[in-house]
Amino acid sequence: MKKTSRDILTDRQDQILALLIRIFTDDGIPVGSKTLVERFKLSVSSATVRNELSYLDAMGYLVQPHTSGGRVPTEKGYRYFVQRLLGEYELPKSEKQMIQHQFHQARIEISQWMGLATAVLARTSSGASFVTYPRSPLNRIKHIQLIATQGRMVLMILVMNGGEVSQQMLELAEAIPQPRLSQAAERLNKLMEGASAAEVEIKLQGVDWLLEREVGRLMLEAVSRSDNRLISRVHRAGITNLIDDDETRAAVHLIEENSRLARVISSMFEENSSNGVQVAIGGDGRWEELKNCAIIMSRYGVGTNLMGEVAIVGPTRMPYGRNISAVRYVAGLMTEFISDYYVDTSFLSGGNTVSN
Repeated sequence: MKKTSRDILTDRQDQILALLIRIFTDDGIPVGSKTLVERFKLSVSSATVRNELSYLDAMGYLVQPHTSGGRVPTEKGYRYFVQRLLGEYELPKSEKQMIQHQFHQARIEISQWMGLATAVLARTSSGASFVTYPRSPLNRIKHIQLIATQGRMVLMILVMNGGEVSQQMLELAEAIPQPRLSQAAERLNKLMEGASAAEVEIKLQGVDWLLEREVGRLMLEAVSRSDNRLISRVHRAGITNLIDDDETRAAVHLIEENSRLARVISSMFEENSSNGVQVAIGGDGRWEELKNCAIIMSRYGVGTNLMGEVAIVGPTRMPYGRNISAVRYVAGLMTEFISDYYVDTSFLSGGNTVSN
């Protein structure tokens, strides 16, 4: 029986495709009609299943590597499986408890939790994993300090709400004593605290003091740079699992280069407003390095104010249900960590200082 006019496959074709992917994921060898009928005690004949496999092949969901052999899923087949056939899967309760115990035994440091998250995901998936440092998509100013150093040189320290610390040396037209610098910093803190780049620009229009206006302009540049910095720090694990596989080796270069990885992350979430689990199979035709890989990714964090990503990267032949559940669960633990301990951004600032 047909489902709807939008659907391509019948219920029986859905079932056969799902069962074939299940077998191929476990065994890694082409699957034939006889195997499907015998292993799952199907109520139809091998000839009927063979006809359905031929149709799935013709529609691009399967491919037959050898004329007389079984079939394997294509990227289109995997994509259809994940989007329509996968259903809900949860990690076993005992495994969740073990993972949760590991996190709760770790020190209350974001770097430790990031390292543990990547280790758990790499071990669970037997693939590679990465976790990005939590960041604020729209940075706001928290605090500024101006410190006289030598002659006309002044150190500007700007702390933003996401914990990022920007340090910049300023060369003024003339030497200014520390009391005047402290006065300027106090005025700017009262005026700019909690302001985004756009708000800093507006507030600067009402600043009459020359020193404050000049420092405010540099603050605006620093916040704007931070807004444009997609990811700054990434923990990775299981990279050797990709290197050891000829088909996935090319993906290593992409996930080890922050700028390229940032574009993949941005693209995956641009097309879906949800910050939940996203799956890209075979690079979705956009990333050549991922043509033999799948990425399963989810965001974690506090609303849209502070967030990062956790992800698994592996071959297209992976246990999608298990890996999606693992990514979702670890993202949830990371979100709990940020929610429970993000009282002051000072604990995040370690290792996230940016010098200009």
